[in-house]
Amino acid sequence: MEKKLYRIRNGSMLAGVCTGLAAYFNIDVNLIRLGVIILTCVGGIGVIPYIAAAIILPEGQ
Repeated sequence: MEKKLYRIRNGSMLAGVCTGLAAYFNIDVNLIRLGVIILTCVGGIGVIPYIAAAIILPEGQ
């Protein structure tokens, strides 16, 4: 069975990107959220990929 990456709105805080990434990689969503926050605080690197993923990724589940 092929895994697909989706945004998951159920249990999400903003667009569901972190929840979808956590489900895809089978890790805790809080680790993904922490990583995005750290990347955002370090020069704003996390903002652009998050917005791009929110626009590009289809919504699932």
